Amino acid sequence: MLLSAFGSLLQLLYLGMLVLAVVAFFFAATAREDAYRAADKKKKSFWLIILGVAVAVNLLIPFLFLQLAGVVASIVFMVDVRPALKEVSGGSGGRRGGSSSDGPYGPYNGGR
Repeated sequence: MLLSAFGSLLQLLYLGMLVLAVVAFFFAATAREDAYRAADKKKKSFWLIILGVAVAVNLLIPFLFLQLAGVVASIVFMVDVRPALKEVSGGSGGRRGGSSSDGPYGPYNGGR
């Protein structure tokens, strides 16, 4: 019983690593090439190769060390590269429009 629960947990972990790699690859593929240069990051082709290998390793090679290397690459992309790409591409996260004096709940009126 304990062994089957561990096997299920391990399968869930593998699935999570695959999903993370696929999502990171998708974001890397959909970003503009010039955004990588403007954000002073590695080339788009570099990230597509690294993240593509991460996806392939997760799908084809059941070797945890290589899969963990792919997870690290995916996390680096999602935490460091993607926000920089969004910043130089004009992505504002969840907020669109508004002025610089807008707060999280609407415009700031200076206590009036």
